[in-house]
Amino acid sequence: MRVLGIDCGGEFTGYGLVEQNQNDDLRYVACGTIKLSTRETLPKRLHQVYETLRSVINEFRPDEVAIEDVFYAVNVKSALKLGQVRGVAMLAASSCGLAIAEYAPLSIKSAVVGYGKAEKSQVQHMVTTLLRLNAPPKSPDAADALAIAICHLHTAATRQRQEATR
Repeated sequence: MRVLGIDCGGEFTGYGLVEQNQNDDLRYVACGTIKLSTRETLPKRLHQVYETLRSVINEFRPDEVAIEDVFYAVNVKSALKLGQVRGVAMLAASSCGLAIAEYAPLSIKSAVVGYGKAEKSQVQHMVTTLLRLNAPPKSPDAADALAIAICHLHTAATRQRQEATR
């Protein structure tokens, strides 16, 4: 299974693709960051996210998409912008016919690091280790997106094992 993880943000949206084979081995496919210019209007930034993610989906052909769920935000304006970016990311995936799973930040960190309140540096380190990368991803947003994809693959594998025992 190949999963596209998406880490939405108002200025940077990370994406990462991870593949898992039948032996449960994880393999890095690609990652990147969509840099959104604050000088552009919000509709133009949202369009950039949509078009870039559609392009990534068309190029790498993931089987499913995983995205970070909305978390508590103090700043209402930032939360609204984040929600709009998440909506556009979901639209890009669903318009390509892909299933979308959402995960809470605590679940993602627990799946990758083993501790739900892990620091970003710990997530980057574990993503690098789990995917056997020579160096951590340059962007923390791309590393987070890879972590989201890993979380989904671990969760899907657990679900399959549980269903097999029923």
